[in-house]
Amino acid sequence: MTSVLIIGGTRFIGRHLVREFLDAAYDVTLFNRGNHDNPFIDTAGVDQYTGDRTSDAALMNAKETVDPDIVVDCVAYFPGEVRMATRVFDDVDAYVFISSGAVYEPDTVPKREDETPLEPCTDDQAVDATPDSYGARKAEGDRIVFEAATEHGVRAMSVRPTIVYGPHDYTGRYNYWVDRIRTDDRVLVPGDGTNIHHLVSVYNTARAIRTVAETGTAGEAYNVGDRTVLPLGRLLETTADTVGTDPEFVTATDRELATGGLSMTDFPLYNPETHILSTAKLHEIGWEPVPVETAIERTVEVPSNPERSPGPARSAERQVLDEL
Repeated sequence: MTSVLIIGGTRFIGRHLVREFLDAAYDVTLFNRGNHDNPFIDTAGVDQYTGDRTSDAALMNAKETVDPDIVVDCVAYFPGEVRMATRVFDDVDAYVFISSGAVYEPDTVPKREDETPLEPCTDDQAVDATPDSYGARKAEGDRIVFEAATEHGVRAMSVRPTIVYGPHDYTGRYNYWVDRIRTDDRVLVPGDGTNIHHLVSVYNTARAIRTVAETGTAGEAYNVGDRTVLPLGRLLETTADTVGTDPEFVTATDRELATGGLSMTDFPLYNPETHILSTAKLHEIGWEPVPVETAIERTVEVPSNPERSPGPARSAERQVLDEL
């Protein structure tokens, strides 16, 4: 396999995928509508094909023009898009659908690919564009991948990352904490800092996707999360050590947060339910993750300008901190 077509490729995970495949000596083509600036416009070995991924004709034209060995689908958010792509790219060496750790029903710890039940998806959810249906839509996309492999012989596979952080993350979820740690003497933390939501660096995500494309098994899904699982408090302490600051982390209950009109779920990366993905299956096919400390260091050393600003307003945080 020498060529890869990345559907998407200009924003976050896709940008790192380009570097991952270039470093492995692949020719890379981006397929997207061109709505975002192409950061690789002058990069040797990277081409761009402009088109609408929701059009089967555009996908077919891209396939005939590029003739890729691997297709990585970064921006399939609806089951119909996955079905269309697996039909168009039915004879490539690998089609990899980027799914999500949100596909799982919530009660199991850790969540395992071949054991933990997936969220159901109704017909209404399959075409719903709200965040509430995200996990259900991705789960249905996984089922379409399995069907394409088992019933139609497509070498289609799924990768399920949990929350991804790293340079160029437009969501701003991890950047919220980096910003507070860089600038504030006191940082407000929801709960007692022991809640766990498994994270994964974008470096490990990109490496996982290439590993699955090269050595994965058709019709299989692979979880991806950092090898070390950090509770929120440990994550913030590790980030502070990396940034080189020493803020006071002030924990707060829901009752204390309410003095500023806040709740625990207002804070990025806080999850009231423990969420951990087993990554044993990915390790078995040769995935070698970057250590979490290295990933955090690489992330905080790159200037960040996310498109979104999640989390509480500083005025509300200060009100709670003053009360405490």
